[in-house]
Amino acid sequence: MNISIPSPDSLPEAARQFIEAMGPSRVFAFYGAMGAGKTTFIKALCEALGVTDQVTSPTFAIVNEYQGREPIYHFDFYRIKRLEEAYDLGFEEYCYSGRLCLIEWPELIEELLPDDTVRVTIDVLPDGSRVVNF
Repeated sequence: MNISIPSPDSLPEAARQFIEAMGPSRVFAFYGAMGAGKTTFIKALCEALGVTDQVTSPTFAIVNEYQGREPIYHFDFYRIKRLEEAYDLGFEEYCYSGRLCLIEWPELIEELLPDDTVRVTIDVLPDGSRVVNF
Protein backbone atom coordinates (compact mmCIF):
# COMPACT_ATOMS: atom_id res chain seq x y z
CA MET A 1 0.00 0.00 0.00
CA ASN A 2 1.16 3.55 -0.73
CA ILE A 3 0.14 6.57 1.32
CA SER A 4 1.03 10.01 -0.01
CA ILE A 5 1.94 12.81 2.38
CA PRO A 6 2.04 15.96 0.27
CA SER A 7 2.54 18.27 3.27
CA PRO A 8 2.77 18.16 7.07
CA ASP A 9 -0.91 19.14 7.20
CA SER A 10 -1.82 15.78 5.65
CA LEU A 11 -0.07 13.72 8.37
CA PRO A 12 -3.22 13.07 10.45
CA GLU A 13 -5.05 11.66 7.41
CA ALA A 14 -2.01 9.59 6.40
CA ALA A 15 -1.81 8.18 9.94
CA ARG A 16 -5.51 7.30 9.86
CA GLN A 17 -5.07 5.47 6.54
CA PHE A 18 -2.06 3.59 7.90
CA ILE A 19 -3.95 2.52 11.05
CA GLU A 20 -6.88 1.29 8.97
CA ALA A 21 -4.49 -0.87 6.94
CA MET A 22 -2.45 -2.23 9.88
CA GLY A 23 -4.63 -5.27 10.43
CA PRO A 24 -3.51 -7.57 13.24
CA SER A 25 0.21 -6.83 12.77
CA ARG A 26 2.03 -5.62 15.87
CA VAL A 27 5.63 -4.97 14.76
CA PHE A 28 6.41 -2.28 12.19
CA ALA A 29 9.94 -1.51 10.99
CA PHE A 30 10.37 1.97 9.48
CA TYR A 31 13.07 2.42 6.84
CA GLY A 32 14.11 5.73 5.34
CA ALA A 33 17.00 8.12 5.03
CA MET A 34 17.93 10.51 7.79
CA GLY A 35 15.32 13.28 7.70
CA ALA A 36 12.75 11.24 5.76
CA GLY A 37 10.19 11.73 8.51
CA LYS A 38 10.16 8.42 10.36
CA THR A 39 9.82 10.00 13.81
CA THR A 40 7.32 12.58 12.53
CA PHE A 41 5.14 9.87 11.00
CA ILE A 42 5.35 7.73 14.16
CA LYS A 43 4.33 10.78 16.19
CA ALA A 44 1.25 11.21 13.96
CA LEU A 45 0.44 7.50 14.34
CA CYS A 46 0.69 7.69 18.12
CA GLU A 47 -1.53 10.76 18.26
CA ALA A 48 -4.13 9.01 16.09
CA LEU A 49 -3.95 6.04 18.48
CA GLY A 50 -4.81 8.23 21.45
CA VAL A 51 -1.35 8.90 22.90
CA THR A 52 -1.36 12.11 24.92
CA ASP A 53 2.28 11.80 26.07
CA GLN A 54 4.89 13.78 24.16
CA VAL A 55 6.19 11.52 21.40
CA THR A 56 9.90 12.01 20.80
CA SER A 57 12.66 10.03 19.19
CA PRO A 58 14.14 7.53 21.64
CA THR A 59 17.58 7.99 20.07
CA PHE A 60 19.41 8.01 23.41
CA ALA A 61 17.03 5.83 25.45
CA ILE A 62 16.59 3.38 22.52
CA VAL A 63 12.96 2.70 23.57
CA ASN A 64 10.09 4.92 24.71
CA GLU A 65 6.79 3.61 26.00
CA TYR A 66 3.63 5.62 25.35
CA GLN A 67 0.16 5.12 26.75
CA GLY A 68 -2.74 5.41 24.35
CA ARG A 69 -5.57 2.95 23.90
CA GLU A 70 -2.83 0.42 24.64
CA PRO A 71 0.88 0.64 25.42
CA ILE A 72 3.02 1.44 22.38
CA TYR A 73 6.76 0.80 22.20
CA HIS A 74 8.84 3.14 20.01
CA PHE A 75 12.42 2.09 19.25
CA ASP A 76 15.27 3.97 17.61
CA PHE A 77 18.35 1.85 16.97
CA TYR A 78 20.36 4.59 15.23
CA ARG A 79 23.02 4.72 17.96
CA ILE A 80 23.27 0.99 18.64
CA LYS A 81 26.81 -0.31 18.23
CA ARG A 82 26.35 -4.05 18.85
CA LEU A 83 23.42 -6.41 18.45
CA GLU A 84 23.91 -7.41 22.09
CA GLU A 85 22.60 -3.98 23.12
CA ALA A 86 19.20 -4.90 21.68
CA TYR A 87 19.29 -8.23 23.53
CA ASP A 88 20.27 -6.44 26.76
CA LEU A 89 17.26 -4.14 26.66
CA GLY A 90 14.93 -7.11 26.10
CA PHE A 91 13.99 -6.24 22.52
CA GLU A 92 12.62 -9.71 21.77
CA GLU A 93 10.33 -9.55 24.81
CA TYR A 94 8.88 -6.28 23.52
CA CYS A 95 8.36 -7.75 20.03
CA TYR A 96 6.54 -10.82 21.31
CA SER A 97 4.50 -8.94 23.94
CA GLY A 98 1.52 -8.50 21.62
CA ARG A 99 1.86 -4.72 21.98
CA LEU A 100 2.42 -2.33 19.12
CA CYS A 101 6.14 -1.89 18.33
CA LEU A 102 7.30 0.91 16.03
CA ILE A 103 10.97 0.61 15.10
CA GLU A 104 13.27 3.20 13.53
CA TRP A 105 16.61 2.14 12.00
CA PRO A 106 15.64 -1.57 12.02
CA GLU A 107 18.41 -2.41 9.55
CA LEU A 108 20.79 -2.39 12.53
CA ILE A 109 18.92 -5.26 14.26
CA GLU A 110 17.41 -6.92 11.16
CA GLU A 111 18.18 -10.46 12.30
CA LEU A 112 16.14 -9.94 15.50
CA LEU A 113 12.94 -8.84 13.75
CA PRO A 114 10.07 -11.33 13.93
CA ASP A 115 9.13 -13.00 10.63
CA ASP A 116 5.79 -11.19 10.54
CA THR A 117 7.32 -7.72 10.87
CA VAL A 118 5.73 -5.21 8.50
CA ARG A 119 8.44 -3.33 6.65
CA VAL A 120 7.54 0.30 6.00
CA THR A 121 9.57 2.65 3.83
CA ILE A 122 9.28 6.41 3.80
CA ASP A 123 10.63 8.04 0.67
CA VAL A 124 11.17 11.75 0.09
CA LEU A 125 10.13 12.87 -3.38
CA PRO A 126 11.87 15.69 -5.29
CA ASP A 127 9.07 18.13 -4.36
CA GLY A 128 9.61 17.42 -0.64
CA SER A 129 6.48 15.33 -0.21
CA ARG A 130 6.68 11.85 1.29
CA VAL A 131 5.34 8.45 0.32
CA VAL A 132 4.83 5.69 2.86
CA ASN A 133 4.99 2.17 1.38
CA PHE A 134 4.22 -1.10 3.17
